[in-house]
Amino acid sequence: MILTDKQILNALENKEIVIEPFDRNSLGTNSYDVHLGKYLATYTDQILDAKKHNTIQELEIGEEGFVIQPGTLYLGVTEEYTETHNSVPFLEGKSSVGRLGIDIHATAGKGDVGFCNTWTLEISCVHPVRIYAGMPIGQLIYFRVDGEIENYYNKKKNAKYNERTLKPVESMMWKNKF
Repeated sequence: MILTDKQILNALENKEIVIEPFDRNSLGTNSYDVHLGKYLATYTDQILDAKKHNTIQELEIGEEGFVIQPGTLYLGVTEEYTETHNSVPFLEGKSSVGRLGIDIHATAGKGDVGFCNTWTLEISCVHPVRIYAGMPIGQLIYFRVDGEIENYYNKKKNAKYNERTLKPVESMMWKNKF
């Protein structure tokens, strides 16, 4: 079941969902709009290695915006810090962003119950596009879970993305055993 605007508001009031900062104008019929933070990052190496810690170069979006280019993966971050304690958050791009040829996630659109952080975005584009900090970039849709949860994300010993951040976080695949 997807939560409606009234259910999202109720969940916020009961601290089942946390959105900071929260802006009532960003609440849709059954979603919440999130905004692009001021930090981007790109990988420094041309070839990434899943077994190694790939380093990133941080970029800051100025008032004049930043032009993203096709063929480059940009890691972005949401302005909003979120928590979910009894629902599964899904992050989807806004249609207005998609119509500019921008994708905001390659594969990681679903969060886990217990995820407590900003969202790192995996941004790519079809054409060069000037983007701006604070622009609406995506929307969170919440699905209620059915049943009790044993292993909340924020309590997992091996959770790789628990440290609260205002900046995008690079892949931590290298922490996996394979």
